[in-house]
Amino acid sequence: MIKEIELKLLPEQAANPDIIRQKAIKKSGFPKRRVKDIQQLRRSIDARKSKPIVSLRVAVHIDEAPGSAPNLLNNLQQVAQQDPVIIVGSGPAGYFAALELIELGLKPIIFERGKDIRARRKDLRSIQKYGIVHPHSNYCFGEGGAGTYSDGKLYTRSHKRGDIYKTLRILVEHGANSDILIDAHPHIGSNKLPQIVANIRKTILQHGGQIHFESCVTNLVMAKENIRGVIVNEQSEHLAKAVILATGHSARDIYYLLDGHGIKVEAKAFALGVRIEHPQTLIDRIQYNQSPREEHLPASSYRLACQVNGRGVYSFCMCPGGLVVPAATAPGEIVVNGMSLSKRNSAHANSGTVVAITLEDLAPFKDKGVFSALELQRSVEQSLFQFGDGSQRAPAQRLTDFVNGELSESLPKSSYIPGLYSASLHELLPKGIYQRLQEAVQIFGHKMRGYYTEEANVIGTESRTSSPVRIPRNPETYMHHEVDGLFPCGEGSGYAGGIISAAMDGQNVARAVKKVYG
Repeated sequence: MIKEIELKLLPEQAANPDIIRQKAIKKSGFPKRRVKDIQQLRRSIDARKSKPIVSLRVAVHIDEAPGSAPNLLNNLQQVAQQDPVIIVGSGPAGYFAALELIELGLKPIIFERGKDIRARRKDLRSIQKYGIVHPHSNYCFGEGGAGTYSDGKLYTRSHKRGDIYKTLRILVEHGANSDILIDAHPHIGSNKLPQIVANIRKTILQHGGQIHFESCVTNLVMAKENIRGVIVNEQSEHLAKAVILATGHSARDIYYLLDGHGIKVEAKAFALGVRIEHPQTLIDRIQYNQSPREEHLPASSYRLACQVNGRGVYSFCMCPGGLVVPAATAPGEIVVNGMSLSKRNSAHANSGTVVAITLEDLAPFKDKGVFSALELQRSVEQSLFQFGDGSQRAPAQRLTDFVNGELSESLPKSSYIPGLYSASLHELLPKGIYQRLQEAVQIFGHKMRGYYTEEANVIGTESRTSSPVRIPRNPETYMHHEVDGLFPCGEGSGYAGGIISAAMDGQNVARAVKKVYG
């Protein structure tokens, strides 16, 4: 027998398994001798009152101990001699599609333009220290994709898109802390994700899959309206009945490649803005009513949104105790993103703060057709770079100066390693975007007393929120509705947003491939 109960505990109580057990047994109403185990099912923090409370949902096992969770890796088959399926990209969508294909008895062959995790780190250091952007190996491209170095946040609202528990369980079986199975807002941390990604690679290879790094897809093998394979590095031809495109939100060359073959792509709404960085102690003081926060509380976070002149403005990819990092994918761009390590112990909190860009906003780029949104994104990134000194130093303002349209005489300390310089972002950003951000952050200051402060940096530009292009597909078969064998997948195709939703989309597409081709 299992009885589920809710507990409301102080943070120090929730950190003590003996206290949890004692309170759970008492609330269950059963004698201690009959309770065989206490399992935590869900954990969240309620900071709405003067003192934060940890909410726990636990399962009290009466008279019988719980069984062990099944090992999902036992479901994988040996596929070295099975039919191949080509996957382009090794991010969450690509790797989870590969694992699902192996479970279904198909052989994944992955082509990744970037480098493996270990080699990729050297190129990240080059961006941080020297401002050198490797176009195929950076914070967006390489093994694990952009998600590897964007905190490892696993929260998603996409509960109807797939089996979230299975996805999380696979991460645990490859080295993630089992806390991600119970936390309301789970995360792994950019210091731990690389090893987990490397472990997934080993699983794929051990079961007969193939992974090829520094292998950029430069052309497609087409037969009328069917895709037959890919050309890699302008040289080698690789054939398969199905090609899964899981290239991420920044693989612009793939969109142009598809368009060049007459394969339909579409302009897509996205969001563009800045990254705002506060001292973490300030956010803790606002959210927890305490600073410094007590040791058993995690770094506090926030989520903010409002409407300004008919457009949504909202916080995006909030990184408590995090770092701002350079996320350009080509020389001549300034792009920033956020990440956190597993302990979230940086002195800074940062969040993208972005304005929704609709197709109506793309009139100045209408001559670019389906690439109008992409070209708006690119133009902002390049204009900020051209204004600077040719490095990856990013333009910034104090939050108060940003609102008042004034150049900052000095800037607060920042986690951004390449460095910041004072610039008039109110002049560099498109007018409609700046004006909406200007009004929104004042609204946010009323929602979170203390948010609107001169202690915060506004850093340009946060532009890779999602793909500005969609590759259309049949909602039932997951196949491109005009090209047999082509399966758009994940963030780069416009069908996911974040690690978990991309991973689940990869699993869904793999099952669709199996259904179509057996």
